[in-house]
Amino acid sequence: MLFAVLCTDKPNALQLRMDTRPEHIAFIDELNAKGGLAFAGPFLDDAGKPNGSLVVIRAETIEEARAIAAADPYAKAGLFAQVDIRPWNWVFNKPEA
Repeated sequence: MLFAVLCTDKPNALQLRMDTRPEHIAFIDELNAKGGLAFAGPFLDDAGKPNGSLVVIRAETIEEARAIAAADPYAKAGLFAQVDIRPWNWVFNKPEA
């Protein structure tokens, strides 16, 4: 099952994001290697700077999706003001289709 993890950064947290980025990228790479990542990328503000994240993951349950999201170094560093996790159905332009 797919879950969309929608994250909003805390205000003025760009430096924290940049400082934590190498660990976050390693986490995402490992998740991808294990088959748990569908796709991911940052949301951008009006200046084109990252201010949140969209990570779509494969998990069996919402609890597993929450555990994966909580293990992200960005989450552990306290980057996010808000995290919303929702079951998601990839219908259009799905690579496997």
